[in-house]
Amino acid sequence: MSFDDIIDFRGQHSQKWDEMHELMGVAPEDGLAMWVADMDFRPPEGMIETVKQVAANGVFTYFGDKSAYTDSICWWMRERHGWAVDPKAILTTHGLVNAVAMAIEAFTAPGHGVVIFTPVYHAFARTIAANDRAVVECPLAIADGVYQMDFDAWDAQMTGNEKMAILCSPHNPGGRVWTRAELQGMADFARRHDLILISDEIHHDLVFPGQKHFAMPTVDAGIADRLITMTATSKTFNVAGMHCGNVIIEDAALRAAFAKRLRQLSISPNSMSMRMTPALYTPEGAAWVDRLVAYLDANHRLFAEGINATAGLRMMPMQGTYLAWVDFAGTGMAREEFAARVAKDARIAASPGPVFGLGGENCLRFNIALPRVRITDAVARIQRAFGDLQ
Repeated sequence: MSFDDIIDFRGQHSQKWDEMHELMGVAPEDGLAMWVADMDFRPPEGMIETVKQVAANGVFTYFGDKSAYTDSICWWMRERHGWAVDPKAILTTHGLVNAVAMAIEAFTAPGHGVVIFTPVYHAFARTIAANDRAVVECPLAIADGVYQMDFDAWDAQMTGNEKMAILCSPHNPGGRVWTRAELQGMADFARRHDLILISDEIHHDLVFPGQKHFAMPTVDAGIADRLITMTATSKTFNVAGMHCGNVIIEDAALRAAFAKRLRQLSISPNSMSMRMTPALYTPEGAAWVDRLVAYLDANHRLFAEGINATAGLRMMPMQGTYLAWVDFAGTGMAREEFAARVAKDARIAASPGPVFGLGGENCLRFNIALPRVRITDAVARIQRAFGDLQ
């Protein structure tokens, strides 16, 4: 398997490809899908073989004995992130958006404020609002071309009604990998305002050379009584459809409250995800991720070079993830015009910036987890679409 392989996802129930005409106005026949955050790559062969073996055995009963699943998570976090996880601290949800929703239900009440640091993953605000909580947007600052935390400004925003904060680490859509000092500042912020802190670390394996991701529990052990860390195999290995999220809560009381919400909703993990996770969190899986990160890093450099050479466009430097954040303010165009040029002229489906909250008004998010030939194609399409500005 090569990341350069062109895989036809059309007609395979891929939301990114099969719904892009209806939702984004770009036909899959001649368009490029660069919106939904999954990759146009196959997952590691070892996982595919595991699925084949399960199908061949024909056993699809209720799942028992999670030890291989939890042991594999503990191994991965220790080996890849220097984080010693107690297997008893691991709870399983149907993906991390599901986990965020349950945490909101378990630890806040209707009307309470939930803080997000915008622009940020759009599902956070949607889920907060759907649970009748108040979305509190704390805008990120920009310095040296990248997002920065602005604790002085955020402290001034707090009213006392806020009960929870959700951190995206690494950051989507900005591709920022937060430093240990910044994460310590976030821990202090949560403690200062008595907030439950969710650290969504779903992109934690996708960090470019020269950068380092710090799992929040390794930064400040003193916030365990208010910390919920969330991880998953989904972004790392392109298996979002398995809907399996790891919710890791070290504090026993906090964990019990979350586990109670799981019981109230009668949520239990599906058996296939319990088998797939140990097939991914392996030395072979680790080697696959190393190759993937190198490939994504080259993609991001190619895309950035092309975007930044286009008049009026500026891409935020990426430190991780596979999501490129492009600012079109320099074109002088209204959002409707630059978005139409991308969708109609370039025939690229990209995520609209405003859905990510304050700071996204002049931006589009592009998924660069594509075979390299399609990155080259995307750059050429965008440069043609904005060629009159050169």
